[in-house]
Amino acid sequence: MYICLEGIDGSGKSTQLERLGKWLENCGFTVTRIREPTDSPVGRLIRVMLQDPKAQDEGFQRTLALLFAADRTLLMDKIHAEEEMKRIVISDRSFYSSLAYQNGEEWIAQINQHALEPDLVILLDLEVGIAISRCDGNDSFEDADFLESVRQRYLKLAQQHGFMVVNANNGVNKVQDDIKRIVAPKLGMCI
Repeated sequence: MYICLEGIDGSGKSTQLERLGKWLENCGFTVTRIREPTDSPVGRLIRVMLQDPKAQDEGFQRTLALLFAADRTLLMDKIHAEEEMKRIVISDRSFYSSLAYQNGEEWIAQINQHALEPDLVILLDLEVGIAISRCDGNDSFEDADFLESVRQRYLKLAQQHGFMVVNANNGVNKVQDDIKRIVAPKLGMCI
């Protein structure tokens, strides 16, 4: 199973991914954790570019979109291999992040048409003010107005694609319990 956690910067994806992974491992599953951008050379380049003040400029956006799509292409083989070995893959982001963060939804969808679609997407929905307070301010996307527009696009995507939405304004333990309640039935588990 390929599970993806989505949400704006500061929504707690990394924390919840780690907690979900540990819980599943304690339940006897083998878990592989991934994130986007990856640690590949392409992913490392993306991280550097995200810190550039011009990262929201149109030309930069197109370049970033292509790099994210390339990074996902590199990641596909790893996800397939892990699934074939009956491992659960948990990802911090997927191509839905590009749809939420970057302009030109049709073009973004087109360049990501071969990306693997997660079996389960959980959107961690968080108020922007709280998200900003959690961010380190290094990325050019950590702007309140911008993140609010991204949040709204995520909520629209959730409605269109049937994501499960978790209120990430709650405490870390409550958010994790909500995630477990979503994941457990998909894996035939009771909690």
